[in-house]
Amino acid sequence: MKIVEAKGVTKRFMGAKVLDDVTLDIKIGEQIAMMGPNGAGKTTLVRAILGFYHLDGGRIRVDGYNPVKERVKVLEKISFIPQLPPPVKLSVSELLTFVQRSTGARKERIISQAEAMELDIEKHVEKPFFKLSGGMKQKLLIAIALARRSRLLVFDEPTANLDPKAREQFYGLLESLDYEHASIFITHRLEEVEGLVNRKIYMDLGKVVEDERI
Repeated sequence: MKIVEAKGVTKRFMGAKVLDDVTLDIKIGEQIAMMGPNGAGKTTLVRAILGFYHLDGGRIRVDGYNPVKERVKVLEKISFIPQLPPPVKLSVSELLTFVQRSTGARKERIISQAEAMELDIEKHVEKPFFKLSGGMKQKLLIAIALARRSRLLVFDEPTANLDPKAREQFYGLLESLDYEHASIFITHRLEEVEGLVNRKIYMDLGKVVEDERI
């Protein structure tokens, strides 16, 4: 079953093509390493899937929905972990309450996922999110994403702020997911996610130049 359909997707910034006629499908069960140099269009494509941009050409559908016109429905299907954590000013407690009310992901499940990466949320519950260390922010965002049980998980350099032990814990959590989903790992290092993925997409100059099963 397709979760993402992209056909002839084109996006320009300041007249330059950042996405150039990109066509691909992502099916439930696929775990994808999305690779390519800086400026290749990887993050732009993901943000187009999330509904951040109006396209200059082509179309995208997420589980049949238009990411721009039906963005709320699309965001219900996706968990996105950015490379740089957002400057959230809520306390950890307020953030957990917000996530539970807006997505239905229960606080207890988020805390359980965080504890699996040795993040003691109870100890930091009154701290502002932005005052947590980079690694702690990343662990909490990962815990929220996994607790939501989204149909599509998107990780942009997910292990950038994690130490080796936390990376192994993160990989273990991904391997233990017990529901149907697809994942995209935006990464520069295939070896970091090689054991988790079954497809590799390589982009350059806004095009998909390689797409293969592994």
